[in-house]
Amino acid sequence: MMIDEIYIELKDEEWPLEYIDNVRNIVRAVVFDDEGMFYFVRVERDDDFGKATLIETSGGGVEKDEDLPSALRRELREELGAEVDILGKIGIVSDYYNLIHRHNINNYFLCRAKSFKERHLTLAEERSFHLSILKLFYAEAIKEYRIRSISKLGKLIAKREVPILLQAKKMLEE
Repeated sequence: MMIDEIYIELKDEEWPLEYIDNVRNIVRAVVFDDEGMFYFVRVERDDDFGKATLIETSGGGVEKDEDLPSALRRELREELGAEVDILGKIGIVSDYYNLIHRHNINNYFLCRAKSFKERHLTLAEERSFHLSILKLFYAEAIKEYRIRSISKLGKLIAKREVPILLQAKKMLEE
């Protein structure tokens, strides 16, 4: 029996909505290994969203003329240094960041890590966000999302990602 993809529509209740003028197509992955560890990125921000340390699934924007699997593989190589098998699509989370007037279409995939090599972060990922890799068991990841929900941005990210992690767990248990 296959588990159906999920679709979640979220509103930003942390900042007032003025207007949305940017729609971003994004790929993200729940990446796990054969030992039951899950891989995330830790982000340290101090910008318009405020000062916060956050946890997120790895991923990013889909470039022009790039399909979702190609974008996903590129993003995972850049941020995690990971080569992966894409096992299936978990679903889509449509969410908003009112502060920066953006609507995100997050396409989530379940991926098994095959190997890890050198990461290739952008300058912004290195200097502005201090991206690092978090390797956690499932329960630790859920706890980390709850801890990081103390900031407004952390709340938005947790609302987007915790349901995806729950769905990924169901897929893995099947």
